[in-house]
Order: sequence, then C-alpha cells, then structure tokens
Amino acid sequence: MTIHSVVIQKLLSTNAHLGRRVAAHHFKIYSCGARNAMTIIDSDKTLICLRNACQFIGNLVRAKGKFLFVNTNSLFDEILDQMTYRIGCKIDNSWKLGGFLSNSSSPKKFRGRNKKLNLGAVEPPDCVVIFDTERKSSVILEADRLQIPIVGLVDSSMPWDTYKRITYPVPANDSVQFVYLFCNLITKTFLYERKRFGGAMGATAIATKAEIREDVQQIEQSKTNKSRDKIYVLPYESLVPMTDDSVEIKNLLDKLVVLKYNGSLGTKWGFNGPKSAVEVCNGLTCLDLIVNHIESLNSKYGCNIPLLLMNTVKTHGDTLKVLEKHSNKSIYTFIQGQHHGVDIQDFVPLPFEGQYSEDEMYPADYGDVFLSLKHSGKLDVLLSQGKEYMLVLNPDNISDAVDPKILNHLIQSNIEYCMEVIPTSLSNPEESDLQSGKENFQSKGNLKLTDKMWMSMKSIEQLLERIALKKEKYPMSKFFDRAIGISVPHSRYLPVKATSDLLLLQSDLFTLSEGTLSRNSARANPINPSIVLGPEFEKVSDFHSRFKSIPSIIELDSLKVAGDVWFGTGITLKGKVSIVARPGMKIVVPDGVVLQNKLINGPGDI
Repeated sequence: MTIHSVVIQKLLSTNAHLGRRVAAHHFKIYSCGARNAMTIIDSDKTLICLRNACQFIGNLVRAKGKFLFVNTNSLFDEILDQMTYRIGCKIDNSWKLGGFLSNSSSPKKFRGRNKKLNLGAVEPPDCVVIFDTERKSSVILEADRLQIPIVGLVDSSMPWDTYKRITYPVPANDSVQFVYLFCNLITKTFLYERKRFGGAMGATAIATKAEIREDVQQIEQSKTNKSRDKIYVLPYESLVPMTDDSVEIKNLLDKLVVLKYNGSLGTKWGFNGPKSAVEVCNGLTCLDLIVNHIESLNSKYGCNIPLLLMNTVKTHGDTLKVLEKHSNKSIYTFIQGQHHGVDIQDFVPLPFEGQYSEDEMYPADYGDVFLSLKHSGKLDVLLSQGKEYMLVLNPDNISDAVDPKILNHLIQSNIEYCMEVIPTSLSNPEESDLQSGKENFQSKGNLKLTDKMWMSMKSIEQLLERIALKKEKYPMSKFFDRAIGISVPHSRYLPVKATSDLLLLQSDLFTLSEGTLSRNSARANPINPSIVLGPEFEKVSDFHSRFKSIPSIIELDSLKVAGDVWFGTGITLKGKVSIVARPGMKIVVPDGVVLQNKLINGPGDI
C-alpha cells in the first residue's frame, strides 16, 4: 500500500469527505458528486489543500511570523489548547469583540457591572487560522480588510462571500476527528520547521526528532502533574543558539527588566549595612557587579534593560549611597511593602506572611515581591513600556544575570515561569534545595536552585489574584500553566553567602573584565572548588586579617580550614587540602608554600 493511499484512508476515517449538503457552484471544484442530498468531497483535493496550507504555515514559522488561532466551536477547545501549548502559541480571545483587528490602532475601554476591561491595541498577526468558519465570519471580514492571509476549513454549505476571502481553504467536514488531524499536522509543521531553522544556524546541540518528541511529551506530562508540583527540566544545551545579529538581540533585550532583592543585611559577617554593599573584589561590591553587567549589555546592543532594586527600610539609605556612582544608569528603587505616593519618612513597614530573620529581610515567597512591585506603581509603568519578561534575582547570586539565549527560548515557547537550576550530587545533602519544598523537579539527576527566576510580566497580576485565593503556601510553578526549569551551567551560580565564597571570588580563579567577573580558562575542572572555613573566618574583618594574600586555587578541588590558622603570601593550594588546628594550637602557613593533597593537623605537617 502506498503512502498516498494510507493518507487517503486516514482522511476517510475522519469523515472528511462528507459535506453537509449539495455543494454550491463555487465549491464543486472540490466535490466528486452527491449522495442523499450530501456532497462527497474529493479526498485528493483535500490532501492537496492540506499540503498547501501546511507549506504556507511552515514558511511563516521560518520567518518567525505571528499566528492567530480562532476557535469558534467549544467542541474543539481541548484540541486547540493542546496544539497551542505544544507549539508555544497563545490563544487570543479578543476576537470575540467586534473590530478587534480593524480598530486595533486605538485602545478600547469597556465598563461592565462589576469590573472595567481595558483592551490595548492588538498587533495584527501574519496569519489567521480559523476553525468552523461559518460560525464567525466577522473575523474573516476584518482579516480580509487588512489583507491578512487566512487558513480555514470550508464546507459545501459555505456562502461565496465568505469563501472568496479565505486564502488557503481546506475542503473537509469539520468533524472533531478531522480537526484533531489538522491540528496534529500544524503541530508537526511547527516543530519540524523550528528544528530546520535551528540546524541552519549551526545548532549542533539541537535534539533529533525523537528527542524533540520526547521533550514535548514530558512537558505535556508535566502539565498533568501539576497536582504533584512537578515541572520538567530542560537542558541548557538543547536551547536554540542566539543569532549574531545585534539588532535582533537588542529587540529581544528591550523586552526584559531585572529585579533584585536588596533586603539582606551583612551583620552576620560583622558588616554594618546591606549585604550587597560588601566588597567582592577590586573595590567593587555585589551591587556594582550586577549594575556593571546590565550597563555593559545596554552599551553593547543599545538596548534599555532597567534594574529594579527592592530595598527594605534598613537597607534603602545605604543602598542609595552605593548608587551615587551609578547616577546616570537605568536603576530604580522601591521599598518592600511601600505604596505609591507614600513618603519614606512616613512609611511604617508591615511584616509579610513569610518568616525571615532580622538579618535577612527579603520576603520568603515571590508573592510579597510582586505585591510590593504593584503597590509601588512601577509594574504598570513597565507594562506600558512594552516589557514582557522579568528576571528576579536573589541577593546571594552575583553571576552574570542576563542570558539572551534563555530569554529567547521563553519568548518563542511562550513560557510563563522558569527557574534556573544546576545539577548536584547526593554526597553533600546540604547542597540540595529539593527538600525545602520550594519546587519539585522532574529530572534524572539531583538539582539545586540558583536563585534566578524568569517570569512573564503579563502573568504577574494574574499570579497575585491566584495567590490571594489560596490560603496555603504553594510552589510558584503551581500557579502557572506553562512552567519549566532549565539546567544551566555552574558558571551561572556564584553565591556570596559566606566568607568562603569571598575567598573563591577574590582568588586567581576569577578575573575582573569590563566590570564583570570572568572565570579563569586555565582551570580544567568545570566545577568550582569546595571551600569550608571555620567560625574564625566568619567575620569579614577576621577573614582579611588571616589572609595576607589570597592563595592560588586554580588546581584546588576542596579546602577545609578550622581553628587558629593564618596564611602568608604567595601560597598555592592544589587537590584536596585540609588544615585543622586543635584547640590551643596555632598554625601559620608560610609564604610561598605549595600544598597539594595535604592533611595538616599541626605545624610539623606543613
């Protein structure tokens, strides 16, 4: 049996050949007779039209065109939802309001009995795909007036005035079975063309057809597993590489805004002020690094990525002092819990529901962050500026924040919520955050949160409404229909939680280039050394006094220091090194010494 005959049998099994009544004159080109006052549609003609429609859709996918899927029959709702979810397109129901396309140049306001609906201007799509065309001819009229190509199912009963406006008609009985087949063809066309486009860009890490099918199935499965709070983790290597076109990168980054918590105090380190004001290296603080990183992107591509800092009453004043040297940059501050128009001197902070210590004043869940953002009035301003995604950063992670490759994937796939994670091992239970109840990931390995979260701007208000209806605490992914995790390289996680992290960042393992930290390429191991310093090094002042200079650790695997230990200058550490001074003993590591795979319990072991 040939492939053609198999496809024809598939069409016949969906009753695509059965018209509703005797065909009108303009429809007879697709019919091969009539029986019992019912048109018999030529399946060969249906197959040709299907190929033409899918070829047109494929060309638009390669050109990154915008699609509008119009579903006018409730029987097709589940089918359309599955299709749009898999291809990463969003169903726009604004077509239900007349003139949504032809009058899109002027925003409209509608006031109902209980609420007011603000409908902004609609950007015209490059193609309209409509199902059950006889039920909503107004959409066809508007698209035809704007000369937007239309792909639609047509039946023998369709009037000529509607039929002549459809660019790519598909003659068939619009049964549920055929609509499912049609949507399946559209889905495969999208996935295939995106894979082709990725291959043309030289994406050697793009998955094969089987891998893409497996990823799609797992993402689809993750949607059904929301009751178990599981989200699918996508490997960073499978993302489509970014183009070298600076204009495209600029347009992409212009859709982003970065928000950073800035409420943690440094009193645990013996530092009087916000933790972000602690000097990391070469006179630069944690806050300087993130500001310089974003400013370098704005200068390189000519984009405008604003940085928002959510302070507390205790960190606001000192933060403004740090920002004095960045006065000409796009940095905006607001205070946790402060409403728009309330002066800082008159503001009395109210505690949030989450539990936090005196030294760590940032909220325990994201709902408090977005509530403060909305009350400050900055959320509405950002939305009016066309911002589409927000990157939320925890103060403890100072690695380069913005990755256009991740942002591009989120926009193309219409992802609402994304957490960055890194793989870890079970050898150190403290490394894993999965026991904390924050998120539960569906992945083959063990994962650790990197304190970086991406979120669609349009879903923030919807998120606040959903959280308000829930009394219990839920993981963030519970509130979104399209939530994923991305397993990123370890280079995207540089925490500053203890002085051991300062030792890592101030060593020769990292260099400062154009205001940002870069990892030394001389280190072969992709994972940073594990460093544990005892309580004698906990304060920043004690840390600096016990190190005359920071040792070289390019070839270091792990370091453990406890007790009264002092380091000279020009020291090199390699492999696994442990230096533990017993009570009442003092160990001084002399200048210029090289320690490799050493276990030191006294001065004589050096």
